[in-house]
Amino acid sequence: EEAQANVIAALEGGLRKTLARMGISTLASYRGSQLFEVIGLDSALVDRCFPAAAVRYGTAGSRRLGEEIVARALAAYAPATAPALPDPGFVRFRGEGETHAFAPSVVKATQALANGHSLGVGPGTPLAAAAEAEALDTRLDAYRAAVTRTSPLAVRELLRIRPAHVPVLLQRVEPAAEIAARFVSSAMSLGSLGPEAHQALAAGMRMLGGASNTGEGGEDPAWYEPGPDGRPHDSAIKQVASARFGVTADYLARAEQLEIKMAQGSKPGEGGQLPGAKVTELIATLRRGQPGMTMISPPPHHDIYSIEDLAQLIADLRAINPTARIGVKLVATTGVGTIAAGVAKAHADYVLISGHAGGTGASPLASIKHAGLPWELGLAEAHQVLVRQGLRDRVVLRTDGGLQTGRDLLVATLLGAEEYGFGTMALVALGCDMARQCHLDTCPTGIATQREDLRAKFTGRPEQIVELFTAIAEDLRRELAAAGFRSVEDAVGRVDRLDAIADAPLDLAPLLGGPAWVVPASRRGRAPRFGGPTSDGPKASLLDERLTHEATASLTGGERAVVHAAITPSERAVGAALSGVLTRQPTLGASVSGDASGAPLVEYRLAGAAGQSLGAFVRAGVALRLDGVANDYVGKGLSGGTIVVGPSADTTFEQGDQAIAGNACLYGATGGRLHLVGRAGIRFAVRNSGAAAVVEGVGAHGCEYMTGGTVVVLGSVGRNFGAGMTGGRAWIWDPANSAQGRLDLGSVTARRPALAETRLAEDLRVLLDEHARSGSRRAAELLARWPDACGEFLLVEPTAPTVVTVPPPAARIQHTPAISVSPAAQEAMPAGR
Repeated sequence: EEAQANVIAALEGGLRKTLARMGISTLASYRGSQLFEVIGLDSALVDRCFPAAAVRYGTAGSRRLGEEIVARALAAYAPATAPALPDPGFVRFRGEGETHAFAPSVVKATQALANGHSLGVGPGTPLAAAAEAEALDTRLDAYRAAVTRTSPLAVRELLRIRPAHVPVLLQRVEPAAEIAARFVSSAMSLGSLGPEAHQALAAGMRMLGGASNTGEGGEDPAWYEPGPDGRPHDSAIKQVASARFGVTADYLARAEQLEIKMAQGSKPGEGGQLPGAKVTELIATLRRGQPGMTMISPPPHHDIYSIEDLAQLIADLRAINPTARIGVKLVATTGVGTIAAGVAKAHADYVLISGHAGGTGASPLASIKHAGLPWELGLAEAHQVLVRQGLRDRVVLRTDGGLQTGRDLLVATLLGAEEYGFGTMALVALGCDMARQCHLDTCPTGIATQREDLRAKFTGRPEQIVELFTAIAEDLRRELAAAGFRSVEDAVGRVDRLDAIADAPLDLAPLLGGPAWVVPASRRGRAPRFGGPTSDGPKASLLDERLTHEATASLTGGERAVVHAAITPSERAVGAALSGVLTRQPTLGASVSGDASGAPLVEYRLAGAAGQSLGAFVRAGVALRLDGVANDYVGKGLSGGTIVVGPSADTTFEQGDQAIAGNACLYGATGGRLHLVGRAGIRFAVRNSGAAAVVEGVGAHGCEYMTGGTVVVLGSVGRNFGAGMTGGRAWIWDPANSAQGRLDLGSVTARRPALAETRLAEDLRVLLDEHARSGSRRAAELLARWPDACGEFLLVEPTAPTVVTVPPPAARIQHTPAISVSPAAQEAMPAGR
């Protein structure tokens, strides 16, 4: 009975995990949904058991599956004198278990390559001397021998590269420095990695000429200032989706590339997740959460339900940072080509096809198996669909997932990739020994941990990143030469140079039958890393550009800017462009004389009907007032500014009873204040982490995943209010006692505050006073009968969570590069930090 109970519990746990990963909460909704793909089974078995599934045919049939089951059963019921059951090594490497791409011998060889002698191939330097080149060949030979496997482990190992009839001389292949400019480190957040490792990775990729990726944990603003050597030491690629952790106006405006994380190959559907043990005071401060609390970004992107929504986010990001390349991270899956085509039409600059390998830094072990497809399958489909639809020249294709050698990169190039991402390999270069304890915060090499005693063991150097990836770039040069190509661009999409090996256990015809494509002349001779945006997409708002020009002219003249304008729904993300300019020009407005009223530097006074994303990412010092109505995403990513939307003077409907703004307002806000003198739609203040807001009614899913800030609702709320809320508080005016049934009581508690809680009541009264001054008659009526009206409010706060005890920090341990914390972050930290 105990054994049966254990099996049932394991099956239920696995099923619930799968349901959660797919974003489905009820078994009835999962039934018949076909949310899986078949890989490697033969046609007879697929036709019998999975007739409607997406399929990549192979050679495994009923007999092979039966033989494996019988073999396991015989081993399980062997005599007691038999040896113990072998450990298959599905997660951690075991000598008798399955093959691992990063087996100990591979880790050792990778680190040896990362600690080699200088190769002398940095930008502007001549080719390596003959002796140095010979030494490099020797090291690469040893590395390739360690990485090469006797049996295929990846799809690319089922492919054969046709050699050139006449190889190219190595000296005529493009330099390693130009190839390395195409390299990026995969997204690994500050939080999943310790600060020292995160900084070493960023510094190393910059020294290489490539780009590192922040992941979705944000960055310490102190890192935006150059280091002692004068070099920038923040990540060039800053990952976003509107409600990801740490997304502020400063973060967005300073990026060289902005990557929208739509999916992750190793754990699609689950969003970002950081165990509570890793959420120290520093990490919690930067992410605007609670120390010791597990952090999960919203698994579904609640502001992206269509390609049109994605296009809106791309327009928002381009408004605040017009010079950044904007890309979208997709997961390799059947049908990803259609999505990639939509992304190209949404005017992204690059598409990342992420493979199933990975989960570096924070993923639970149960999250990194049986999810996603190999990048080879997704990349080939994306490239082919884009070529067929005439869209391939509009975007750059990037891929990642277990890349290790120049041959891997050449196969990726022939399948359509132009840029390459490295995750685990980069950490191995810095000293990772693949202990696979990332999620436990017990990394023995001080890389994937926040514990200061373990971080003290970190010995990684940026130079190791440079050394390793310069060697890999040199390895790709040798592969290009042997295949008869002089550059990466010459090889992109040349699938005609690939064949399947004999007896491949997977049908590779879909990979090898794509249309021919040649890199357009307009893109030739330009390393993508430095190419800038490739899209000529429409601007979010010509009005915002004009208003920004007027405002900056006033500030330059030493005066506050107050600008008036009529607005129409075609004007989107108004305010974002100004916030970007003020962030990149911090001295702008410094000469403006202040006054006692605390008036903003710039005030927009608008009238009419605003388009989507009014006030997106608006920063401190900027205020927007709209007399009229607004669309979806008002105050998306609000970053310290103030937004007021109230009905115009000629409005005929009753104030407060009608919607005055659309869905997903205040989504992912980090600071500032929003006043809506009327109702808002669904998903109000999802992942709010610091802003204050007053609204006169909201739809379903209000305050979901909220980690900070204050929301006051002067009206009814929809169902599921406060789901996943871990910080901040919400007030609901509930004189009829009807709101309790619409709360997610698994996440929040609700109570009528006692009269003695004067501080809470005063905070509420201050917000109501501001709302009344914004034009709200309802707020004015409540204030007129204060404090009696205070008793009609329901205070909603997070349920006391299970918080992991984080050890108090020891004396700060200095490393190279040194980690500094900005004054703003220090001020926000709890006393005694």
